[in-house]
Amino acid sequence: MVSTIKDIDERAFIAQLSSIFGRGNRELSVPAGDDDCAVLEFGGEYLVVTTDMLHQKTDFPDTMTPWQIGWMAAAVNFSDIAAMGGQPLGLLAAVGYPQNMSLEDAGEIARGMRDCAEFCETSVIGGDVDSHEELTITGTALGRVSKEELLTRKGAKPGDLVCVTGTLGGAGAALEAYLKNMDVDYDFMKPLLEPVPRIAEGRMLAKSGAVTSAMDTSDGLALSLYDLASVNEVGFVLREELLPVDRRVSEIASSEKEALEMALYSGGDFELLVTVSKDMFEALQAESYLTVVGEIVDIDAGISLVGKDGANFAINRKGYLHIGTSDQI
Repeated sequence: MVSTIKDIDERAFIAQLSSIFGRGNRELSVPAGDDDCAVLEFGGEYLVVTTDMLHQKTDFPDTMTPWQIGWMAAAVNFSDIAAMGGQPLGLLAAVGYPQNMSLEDAGEIARGMRDCAEFCETSVIGGDVDSHEELTITGTALGRVSKEELLTRKGAKPGDLVCVTGTLGGAGAALEAYLKNMDVDYDFMKPLLEPVPRIAEGRMLAKSGAVTSAMDTSDGLALSLYDLASVNEVGFVLREELLPVDRRVSEIASSEKEALEMALYSGGDFELLVTVSKDMFEALQAESYLTVVGEIVDIDAGISLVGKDGANFAINRKGYLHIGTSDQI
């Protein structure tokens, strides 16, 4: 029986394509598909490059303003640069506009991309435009990082601390409110509609020398843990009382169990998940943007969470996956 794209999840599909593209490319310092960005040697340092495609129907809730659409299209790319510890160099944007879109809305999308780029201390440096039945935006972000400061997914080891920036579940709570037509304010929806790329935090972490691995949590904390576990052949133990659950989750969840699942499995937060060497963590303790949520253990222990009552249970491999439906929530 011939398989189709709908029969496979995003990560498996990427792995399949990566086996065709660039595994033998000697110019790549990190094999294609193995990290948040492609990594190329350039002028004595690394050039980090990423691309992401967003569609009107699947990625932009109808409550989003054109400005927020532009901001989102830029932010998802700059988040990948942040995960590598990079300093952004610019954003390329290829946009397929519906022919009936007003020039005013098209301009607002451009302004949103510009403002996000400026927030990340860079600019939109070019791209392409075309007509399309559905608004489609493909962004390509470029960044630079010294060879000593590059953050990658590989390097985590048992004993390292597991940390996150910001809070967990805010975007998931906002999405739940949107799907259920709940009456919430602009501030409640902001994590979903205007995600903040953690460029400044990524740069500070890269300079610290304490980080052993890193990635962003755009597809959810649990799925990100499984990605790091696979690359590093390790396990994780998290502690429920340490999780920085966003206050929006508590406001919308019907139970503590639902709140916990939202914090673990919902996507869209665009925070950084990092592992930190224990003996170097003291240098980061004064940084309020980083929260310790657990530690790395041997691979045989799997990926689990110790509840507030002391009970230990497995964290499932699920989160936001763009292709296929079997592991999505």
